[in-house]
Amino acid sequence: MGNCFGSRIGSDSPYKTTSGSASPSSSSGWAWRRKGKGGVSVSSSRVSSSPSTTVPPTPRSEGEILQSANVKSFAFTELKTATRNFRPDSVLGEGGFGSVFKGWVDETTFAPARPGTGMVIAVKKLNQEGFQGHREWLAEVNYLGQLSHPNLVRLVGYCLEDEQRLLVYEFMPRGSLENHLFRRGSHFQPLSWNLRMKVALGAAKGLAFLHSDNAKVIYRDFKTSNVLLDSSYNAKLSDFGLAKDGPTGDKSHVSTRVMGTHGYAAPEYLATGHLTAKSDVYSFGVVLLEMLSGRRALDKNRPAGEHNLVEWARPYLTSKRRVFRILDARLGGQYSLPGAQKTAALAMQCLSGDARARPGMAQVVTALEQLQDAKETAAGAGQGKAFVRMRGGGGSGAGRQQRQPEPMAVRRLPAAPLRSHPE
Repeated sequence: MGNCFGSRIGSDSPYKTTSGSASPSSSSGWAWRRKGKGGVSVSSSRVSSSPSTTVPPTPRSEGEILQSANVKSFAFTELKTATRNFRPDSVLGEGGFGSVFKGWVDETTFAPARPGTGMVIAVKKLNQEGFQGHREWLAEVNYLGQLSHPNLVRLVGYCLEDEQRLLVYEFMPRGSLENHLFRRGSHFQPLSWNLRMKVALGAAKGLAFLHSDNAKVIYRDFKTSNVLLDSSYNAKLSDFGLAKDGPTGDKSHVSTRVMGTHGYAAPEYLATGHLTAKSDVYSFGVVLLEMLSGRRALDKNRPAGEHNLVEWARPYLTSKRRVFRILDARLGGQYSLPGAQKTAALAMQCLSGDARARPGMAQVVTALEQLQDAKETAAGAGQGKAFVRMRGGGGSGAGRQQRQPEPMAVRRLPAAPLRSHPE
């Protein structure tokens, strides 16, 4: 899984959630269910984002959260056996939260299994002490124990035993998007243009589901290290320690302490502590820009004036003729210039300083789906499409350019955690 759980500080209280529970669905596995009018259960499949009747969130105790979670409660000894006593050579990733270990369990009973048999799991073992670490652990159980979607990582179970707090996830064999974009080495090959667009679309669908009436959750920590990839490069969002219920009733925002990761947080959230779904949209724009450029959101090893990716790239994003200058040289020129221009335009919309001008994630999904379906993808390489050769900076020199349609209406450094402000 690599460094699949990025560095950041803790969350607000996870003791609130939208009312509802997950129930088995014969057609699509676990589905989100909530009580509608008259107490009738209204369900939607895990791939749906259609509106459903909602009720205001209510405070829930730790016991209620754990009892309602549709995941397995593991004994600590079970996870010790599954991970071969948390052997160092089983470590998949490490961070301020602790370590993630590879393990094996039986696919049916979830009992520990011999290495190489059964189902592969990733066991996150927290070493954080105090209430903050426990709150983030509980927030993950709260959300991932209730919500299910193809673009959210599956929480298999948890362990709460004495001071031990662990989370058990499905194993994501290709690790994090962060590793593929920024790490060098034979194990992490550069992502092609088409794969980048596939990952962007999958991550966008995950956020769109969280923002939908089926969930009404603000993710609050969208970044490349929290986007995990399965064997087919399907993107899934992980690490819900900072997730928070969205506003209810006639409220436009949630007032909260400023938390997240430097370089990804929306400016209005930093300034006021007012959190909305559009805060996640801004973070998505930053990650989309990272995927276009191959640069980190913040990188102090860059020359002066290029430390902050958004500030450096903004002048290029606003010019269709200059967009190619920010594109990742590791693409090797294998991308569609019209597709890159439209993707840059989408990123620019997501990064608008005015939150009201940003598109909703459902609109972002539609735009990315249109890009993926269009003939402007790199699948047309060598078939007369307008491709470019890379040169200079993060970018390239433009080759022959065709008349373009209007854009759609968009060295390793750890990300620094934000400072928290009193609520």
